[in-house]
This record gives sequence, C-alpha cells and structure tokens, in this order.
Amino acid sequence: MSTRVCGKISSTRRLLVIAEKLRKPFTTIRASATSLDSSRVSIVDKPSSPLTTGTWQWKFQDNSVNIYYEEHKGDSSEPCKDILMIPTISDVSTVEEWRLVAKEIVQKNGKINWRATIVDWPGLGYSDRPKIDYTADIMETFLIEFINAPDSPVQRKGNFSLSPSSAIQSDDDLVVFGGGHAATIALRAAKKGLVKTSAIAAIAPTWAGPLPIVFGRDSTMESRYGLLRGTLRAPAVGWMMYNMLVSNEKAIQSQYKSHVYADPEHVTSAIIESRYNLTKQKGARYVPAAFLTGLLDPVQSREEFLNLFAGLEGVTRILVVSTKGSPKRSKAEMTALKGAKGVTKFVEVPGALLPHEEYPDAVAEELYRFLQETVELNC
Repeated sequence: MSTRVCGKISSTRRLLVIAEKLRKPFTTIRASATSLDSSRVSIVDKPSSPLTTGTWQWKFQDNSVNIYYEEHKGDSSEPCKDILMIPTISDVSTVEEWRLVAKEIVQKNGKINWRATIVDWPGLGYSDRPKIDYTADIMETFLIEFINAPDSPVQRKGNFSLSPSSAIQSDDDLVVFGGGHAATIALRAAKKGLVKTSAIAAIAPTWAGPLPIVFGRDSTMESRYGLLRGTLRAPAVGWMMYNMLVSNEKAIQSQYKSHVYADPEHVTSAIIESRYNLTKQKGARYVPAAFLTGLLDPVQSREEFLNLFAGLEGVTRILVVSTKGSPKRSKAEMTALKGAKGVTKFVEVPGALLPHEEYPDAVAEELYRFLQETVELNC
C-alpha cells in the first residue's frame, strides 16, 4: 500500500538480503459490457445493488490488456455527469475500495445525476496482469488513454483529438477521484494537459513507495531495489519471495491493522480473504515488484509533489482529503498540502491510507459537498 511500511520494514530488510543470496542471471481499443465474474470476486464483497460491469481493451506494446471496470448509477433517467474513481495503487489494489462511496454519491437526490465509474489498474485488481516492466509513466499512459479513448466507459460525448501529442477530451466535465499514488498520477497527467477535468479529489495522496520512503534512493539502495525487483519477477524464486513479502494472509492483516486502516477492529476476515485472493491471480507479482521498489512513484521529492498542485492553479479545482491516522511519513506529505498553491480545499477525515473504504460515509460526504461546490461555480 502507499507508504504502508510499518509492518513490512524488518521483513523487507531481510528480503533484500535474501534476494542477494538467491539472485541468479535472469536474463484501436474495444469496450465490451459484461456481467460481474463471480469466480473472481469474493461473495462477501459483491456489491448489493445492481451495477454495470465490463472490460475495456487497452493496447500496449504487444499486449491486449483486459481492463476491468464497474459503473454505478442512480435511478434517474436524466443525463449524467461522470466521476472516474481510481483505486490506490498498492500490492492489493482493487475497485472494491471505492464501491460504498460510489453507491452513496450516485444515490443522492441533488440537481446533478452522477454516474461513477471505478476502474482497476492494469496488473492489479480484476484487470489482466501481463508481464510488463511497470513504471509510473506506463500507468499514466494507461490513465490518459482510458479517459480519452472514444469508446472509453467515461467518454460518452464530444469530439476528440486523436493525435498522440494532444489526446485530450473536448470538454472538462469529468471529475476524477483517486487515492494514494493514483491521485498523484492523475494530477501529473492533468498538469501536462493530457487529461481535462473540472475537478480532482486526492484522497490520502502519496508519492513515495514503501522502500524508497524508508531506505532512501542513493545508488546503493537503488541497486538493491533493482535486485529485489528482478528476483520478484523471476520464475520460481519470484513466487517464493512474493509469498513471503505480500501473498500471505498474516502479512496482509499486519499491513491493514498497522497502517492501512486506522482502527484494527475494522479489519475483517472478509477483507483479508478478498485481498489475499487478489495476490493469487496469474501475474500478480509484477506490479508489486515495481511499486515496492519505487518504480511507480510519480515524483521524486516533496518539491515536485507540491509543484503538481501549483501547476494546476486556476486550471482545475483540487480537493485534498487528509486523514487523522496516516503513518507519520505519509501524514507529513499530506500536511504539506494544507494551504499549498493549487489546492482549492483541504479537509481531514478519520482513517489512515484507505479512508474511502474504512470510513466511506465521511469521505462520501466531503466528496459530494465538493461536487456541489464545483457544479455551482461552473454554472
């Protein structure tokens, strides 16, 4: 999880040493509606209300990647405004973390009929997990193409420029909600002008992966990260290390109780089972190998982090949702955004690194209030 390191530091340090001992030479697009695949989603985590699910094909290099998404909509027949919800990038990232917030917002009886689309990142959740050398640039490219493709689930209208250098929407009605690294990647794409939005909400935003935020980024550590990353991606030994570091229920439970959730009592066996099942998907270790070692970090310093927000001053409204129980290092980065240039509104809610899942009512209330304010200003 984004900077979810408290319960991992000692075990990760051991794994860096193990990796050195075990290391050997290793050397367009189509959308389709589907029903929710019950074989891939835990029964306890299935949404209780009807929803549309589907897969969208992302063409990247020689891969055709099936991207899983869910669409939540209220009962109104009036035209909709779209919200894109993107999960926090982590070793167990999933659309499930946004479901209750999506349901709460789309069922509001306000002036606007909102439609919420939640999408799983490539290599995570219920999307395909090809063996790609995942980086922050690749994840940003995916997000840009998902938003701007003519057949994207969130692209319902308008004319679009298909030039690779200016693949942007012709309108800026879309609102983006993202957690952790996902929010920072969305901000980076918006700052470059490659996506246009009327508003972005950054929920417990982060930018540094677990190992770099603890051990730093000097040349010695970067070499070790590369070693660990290569080992995690390798056949046989990679699965062994992945099972030690990520894919076991005790490790997941330790993460959630120590710093992912603020209240350990909220960590249920159903949540742990759901996340554990995600780690057993084919190709599950490739994104975590990149995330843990810092390859998915959108920026390299707090200064760059603040500059993303500052660069969007007067361009798009930005809400920052900080949390009362975040880990110390993550909390410091969130606190630095209070009053920062480009930040339209800063609020604090209960929770740690997944407040939208742990405290969905509190987060939904703040997000809906921000939506109302944004609509009123744009009228």
